[in-house]
Amino acid sequence: MIKVGIIGSTGYAGGELVRILTGHKEAEIVWYGSRSYVDKRYAEVYQNMFQVVDAVCMDDNMEELARKADVIFTATPQGLCASLVNEDILSKTKIIDLSADFRIKDVSVYEKWYGIEHKSPQYIKEAVYGLCEINREDVRRARLVANPGCYTTCSILTAYPLAREGMIDMSTLIVDAKSGTSGAGRGAKLPNLFCEVNENMKAYGVASHRHTPEIEEQLGYASGEKVVINFTPHLVPMNRGILATEYASLKKEVSYADVKAIYDKYYQDEKFIRVLDKDVLPETKWVEGSNYVDINFKIDTRTNRIIMMGAIDNLVKGAAGQAVQNMNLMFGLDESEGLNLVPLFP
Repeated sequence: MIKVGIIGSTGYAGGELVRILTGHKEAEIVWYGSRSYVDKRYAEVYQNMFQVVDAVCMDDNMEELARKADVIFTATPQGLCASLVNEDILSKTKIIDLSADFRIKDVSVYEKWYGIEHKSPQYIKEAVYGLCEINREDVRRARLVANPGCYTTCSILTAYPLAREGMIDMSTLIVDAKSGTSGAGRGAKLPNLFCEVNENMKAYGVASHRHTPEIEEQLGYASGEKVVINFTPHLVPMNRGILATEYASLKKEVSYADVKAIYDKYYQDEKFIRVLDKDVLPETKWVEGSNYVDINFKIDTRTNRIIMMGAIDNLVKGAAGQAVQNMNLMFGLDESEGLNLVPLFP
């Protein structure tokens, strides 16, 4: 059995890690870390875990945890993992970090967009960007994985095949994305109160959202060129889900069959990516509670642009599910172990 420790187990992503890992045949959670709830029973924090999890929350002592766990998930705010990790810890355990600390390869870009000093830049080069469908072989060999963000997972996978094949003009790419409120975390914040969110939609982080450089960097690797995008996220009054709608100019005239063949080339063997049938558009409700990414596209011949659409559950494929998928790869397991989750409906 893989012994698992979770730092940040009482946040939304951490709670989703617990939910998924309780059904994992090869993993055992040995540490429920939570700075806010030390010594409190986990099932008192999340009542859905009553008589499922019989454990008490512990602190974030990564050095002690590294002696007990084969892998540590850090579902924590930006900066914490980078401030805790060191060579002694990495010599004893593997780390899957759900924050942005090791996603961006240029430390100056990270510090600019996140507004904090990076505490362990020496590990940025080593860290593997854990987008499994793209970096699978590197993840298998990694001891430190940077789990991608939710907006970024959806945005990158939706455009990746066309970026990789040089089908779109990357300088024209626009990403318009909507997210449920769980993406903002479990902390009490005025903009996330029910009366602020209900019966409302709003854009936020316009031209400044911190997932922008992550999307640009990864699509830059795919296309082989510097990528600068417009990325605009929106908050919608639902618990879970991300829908990304992306627009780009085509470099040449293409047919539906041409584009579908490209998506199939990259994704037809990917268990968790579903390229939908023609004219069936992605919806968040058809991926909720699952690790699936639903993708489709429409060609607008009038404007010579293509509209790419993707939907994910931000807490599963956008966070905890992808983290478990990375763990499975790192330990040589079936990539889908613990993740055969049929989407919930209604």
